[in-house]
Amino acid sequence: MINLTLRFFCCLIVMLTFTTCAKNPVTGRRMLSFMSTKQEISLGKEADPSIQGSFGVYDDAKLQKFLSDKGLAMAKISHRPNLPWQFKVVDSPVVNAFAVPGGFVYFTRGIMAHFNSEAQLAGVLGHEIGHVTARHGARQQTGQILGQIGLIAGLIAVPELVQFADIANQGMGLVFLKFGRNHETESDKLGVSYSTKIGYDAHHMADFFRTLKRLGDKGGAGDIPTFLSTHPNPVDREKNVDALAASYQTKMKTRKFEERRDEYLQMIDGIVYGEDPKQGFVENQMFYHPELKFQFPVPKGWKYENSPTQFQMASADGKAVMLMTLATGKTLDEAAQNTTKQYSLRVANSRRTKNNGMNCLVMESEQVAQQQQGGQQQQAQNAVKVLTHLIEYGGLIYAFHGLTYANIYNQHARTFETTAQGFNMLTDPEKLGRKPERIRIQRLTRDMSFGEAMTQYNMPSTRLEELAILNGMESKTPLKSGTLVKTVAR
Repeated sequence: MINLTLRFFCCLIVMLTFTTCAKNPVTGRRMLSFMSTKQEISLGKEADPSIQGSFGVYDDAKLQKFLSDKGLAMAKISHRPNLPWQFKVVDSPVVNAFAVPGGFVYFTRGIMAHFNSEAQLAGVLGHEIGHVTARHGARQQTGQILGQIGLIAGLIAVPELVQFADIANQGMGLVFLKFGRNHETESDKLGVSYSTKIGYDAHHMADFFRTLKRLGDKGGAGDIPTFLSTHPNPVDREKNVDALAASYQTKMKTRKFEERRDEYLQMIDGIVYGEDPKQGFVENQMFYHPELKFQFPVPKGWKYENSPTQFQMASADGKAVMLMTLATGKTLDEAAQNTTKQYSLRVANSRRTKNNGMNCLVMESEQVAQQQQGGQQQQAQNAVKVLTHLIEYGGLIYAFHGLTYANIYNQHARTFETTAQGFNMLTDPEKLGRKPERIRIQRLTRDMSFGEAMTQYNMPSTRLEELAILNGMESKTPLKSGTLVKTVAR
């Protein structure tokens, strides 16, 4: 652990040595930077496999090509056309978009489902490209690196509970995505500029901010994870974007600016909406995985997040964490050895048992590290205690790790144990055969309100507000015959 800390400080010294004053591609002004263009590209290339592995790439070639084509067209007229731009739709229901330095831009299928026109997508696409062209990642790094030194060294030398999670590695690699309001405002301006230049009506970018605000107020469609949250939503943001759109269109008054609503809606017809059951889903405090045919309980009141590589749970106060993932190894003993090595655990005791008829190995471990601060080494007795259950099932070995600080371990040990012991075979035919909901596009055959349209297409009244947000409408919004609307169905 100490070697990792020392290596970080050595890297920092090298970075400080080669600090340069670079020109900002957008403003043209000189800026202090710890990161060259080559380093930005390297960071993006390094982060890309982790992001794809954590989220998965959404399996829709047509949608992937659409986003890539629009992104490359916009990047071509941006301030940094020569970056190795890449644009991907990732397989997550969370409504989010984010960019990594070097030209790597990601849109979730969740945000793709919530756009209601190409113009809305183009505005957000321009915004994310703007983060890269304005070098917000590099600028954020420069402004934060000295302040982050204690945090990063602390994460290395004194393990936080989340270090077991993939999300922790993402948090380290994507620390530069937490932009301030000034950066967001600058990216809004660039989003309007870039989308206008390729012919879209940027007023619709402001429309989508209203959708985001309604989602936030409702608390639905999945909260944006803080480690990828690049979209604070100031109250006056919509007005600013509307004003910017009007200004840019005035400068290009001979141009026709498009919305392309119907074209976009027809393209996303059939996109998966919400959780995809094949990746696992939670219902009535139980997590079900139809493809791998298992289930286990989720502790009441705990927050959770599912990804292709692991299922993460945390107590409401954040002082206890549970992770369910696959262990590496062909046997329980091999898996135990790999787990101990991977997480630098000191095993206090272990035992073999049966877990619902499955072979199981249970380990109680502790992790204690040293912390280095101010040039003086201190013993930091911030011990993390871990209860691990390794369970053989279906030719694989599943690992449940319950983590908390040693001084409160006894408060959470029973929850860790109950959750792992609840791991069992999934046999319910309804759960095994569960299909995902998908967006279905309907064309109205007569004039009616949005609420009446949802009733006509047999949408539950309890989901009217959710569907109204999905469509960017209100229940009483009047609609003309021939209007396209989104519904959902399995």
